[in-house]
Amino acid sequence: MLTQENGLQIVSEWIQAWNSHDIDAIMSHYSDEIHFTSPLIVTIAQKPDGVIIGKQELKAYFQKGLAAYPDLTFELYHVLTGVSSMVVYYKSVKNMLAAELMILDSDGRVKQCIAHYK
Repeated sequence: MLTQENGLQIVSEWIQAWNSHDIDAIMSHYSDEIHFTSPLIVTIAQKPDGVIIGKQELKAYFQKGLAAYPDLTFELYHVLTGVSSMVVYYKSVKNMLAAELMILDSDGRVKQCIAHYK
């Protein structure tokens, strides 16, 4: 079971990777079989379904996002943990509020993510 302490550790490293814009560190948090859904995929990756499957495609999307938002900085507000999942609530690009449901594999990497924005 994922504990609050484990979840906070994972997310702290995830936030640090994003804030450093280190694509390899960012990608280390995702499984090879990642299934990622986000409304930003529609605009940044020009995919109307908002879905990316697979680590290589996700890396290309993230690289486009980092290029589009060179001042990107995330600010963590809360981590809510479940059995093998967590919800990360944070301030995202353009000061939008974001909540991501992250389902983890047995190695603690994100295998499915569903992002939400306000």
